[in-house]
Amino acid sequence: MPRPVLMLEFNELSPELMHRFITEGHLPNFKRLHDESLVYVTDAEEEQDVLEPWIQWVTVHTGLSYGEHGVFQLGDGPKCKKLRIWDILSREGFTNWICGSMNLRYEEPFNGVLLPDPWTVGAKPHPVHEFDAYLRFVTVQVQEHTNKSVPLSASDYIAFLRWMMAHGLSLSTITYIVRQLANERITGKFHWRRAIVLDRLQWDVFNWYFKRVKPDFSTFFLNSTAHFQHVHWRNMDPTPFAVKPTDKEQANYENAVLYGYQQMDDVVGRALALAGNTHTIVFSSALGQQPCVKYEESGGKVFYRPHNFRAFTSWAGLTMPHEIQPVMSEEFHVILESEDDAKAAEAQLATLMMNGRQVMRVRREGTDLMVGCGIFDRIDGEPTISAAGQPVAKFFELFYLADGLKSGMHHPDGILWIRNESRHHYVHPEKIPLRSVAPTLLAMFGVDARAWMPGEVLGGAPR
Repeated sequence: MPRPVLMLEFNELSPELMHRFITEGHLPNFKRLHDESLVYVTDAEEEQDVLEPWIQWVTVHTGLSYGEHGVFQLGDGPKCKKLRIWDILSREGFTNWICGSMNLRYEEPFNGVLLPDPWTVGAKPHPVHEFDAYLRFVTVQVQEHTNKSVPLSASDYIAFLRWMMAHGLSLSTITYIVRQLANERITGKFHWRRAIVLDRLQWDVFNWYFKRVKPDFSTFFLNSTAHFQHVHWRNMDPTPFAVKPTDKEQANYENAVLYGYQQMDDVVGRALALAGNTHTIVFSSALGQQPCVKYEESGGKVFYRPHNFRAFTSWAGLTMPHEIQPVMSEEFHVILESEDDAKAAEAQLATLMMNGRQVMRVRREGTDLMVGCGIFDRIDGEPTISAAGQPVAKFFELFYLADGLKSGMHHPDGILWIRNESRHHYVHPEKIPLRSVAPTLLAMFGVDARAWMPGEVLGGAPR
């Protein structure tokens, strides 16, 4: 029988930062995993404008390039009918536990349990209502983490707590939450560390189902450190940036990126203990990051997001029935009932102006609009905005400025480590295509992937 595979998907961890932090002695569990693994650097093989995690994770899961799978937006994943690793393994009779993998889709009949990420529109869990209370809470917390007013009721919190208590909530997570809230209250800082609370809750859920499902193939996805890099790279290393952080910002954020890696290191330690000697462990980051300096001449890139999406679309003049689904940063989906309505909404949003500048960016695909504020520099004063047929409004009554300047941007190099039964350590000297991850994983189960994907199986990988 093939060995089960536990795959850690830690979004956008950088090969260079990983090497640096291990060398400095900050990451003992990553070092152990590294020293017992086949070590590769993956190449996304794409231009900068299509380096996005929701594109590259589909490549990891399908073995296909962006040009082959065609998934460009976060939310397009469920529309792509290409088979994922777990679809093929289900057909072969293997059991899956897919926990949070980004921009996913699955084919029925699906063999196992699946929890989608909290950003992807249209992705359904399996079984369908298995995670209702959990997903409601986590999705709102993630999508509205920059908003001071999170739209959750007391009943949402109670339902979530009851669900977690029945699905693995651990004493260590409770202790972390208490310490985090106390630390915020005492210091007035470190609110940003709440992202790690969600990571720990997600691990508790993963651990609980892992022990009950006993999957042949499992994935565990985390994104918090990618976010820390995007926002706080300049705090970690101000050198390449023209806009330097203040002393006050450094007191809060200087070690944010390292803290993220250290929290991922803790998860690696838990995964090593959970897998024991029975599982192959695969660690992938899909992409890396690098300093983002291209906006420095304009003072750095910021983004603006509606305080309340429904209030915004109502003011903007979208009178036709529509559904709103937030995603990352400034973007959100507006989903209409017909293409005619979608075209009309697209045209109406194009009329939003502020001092001669177009306010919104809109991409339409069928009845789905991907919408976001297209202003990325700091706005001074109290400017007003207008829309066709609508009363003039103050910009900051509709939008708020999210904290932080953009500091990290995507890099095509990612991490791939494979720890098999022999624990043989070898550092591959050349980069390998990201497209090789999926066929290599399938080869571990004795499945020939050539009928679905063209990528080469990595030499030396277990079969």
